[in-house]
Amino acid sequence: MQRYVETADLNKLYEAVGKVLAEERPTSWKLKAYKYYYIPWKAIGIAGIVIEPTDDLIRFQKKLIDAVAPFAEKRGTAAAFVTTAESPDINQPTIDYVTTYVPDHTGKNFNPHVTIGIASQDYLKKLLDEKFEAFTFSPVGVSVYQLGNLGAAQKKLKSWEFKM
Repeated sequence: MQRYVETADLNKLYEAVGKVLAEERPTSWKLKAYKYYYIPWKAIGIAGIVIEPTDDLIRFQKKLIDAVAPFAEKRGTAAAFVTTAESPDINQPTIDYVTTYVPDHTGKNFNPHVTIGIASQDYLKKLLDEKFEAFTFSPVGVSVYQLGNLGAAQKKLKSWEFKM
């Protein structure tokens, strides 16, 4: 889930997320990773592995959305993101994506995935041509990140490990 949150509200957000996590048992979920994807931006793209949506994931996402709602800002600017020497600017589509993540990419529009990196589109096109060996897994934790350009996780702010 992607939201804009004031730095001063982060500890309250962590507490709210922690309460949701205490109610769930994600280590019992069996999730299926089944293909690669990428989102193009100029000559590069951000790549990931797509996970089949499940009722558990959608319910969990809804609980997190509700828990974070009191702290979510309607809009943000490039200042909300991490920049690096390699990526000193945040593009407008990234800013807009976070602004509209809820509701545009939640519920029936949810596309669960694990981001694996940024690369040239030439490389990513070859990656998509490769056979993907589907696999199942169970979540072992959740983290909150400050994002960088293209919505890539850049700076870990908080993490929780699930008890087995």
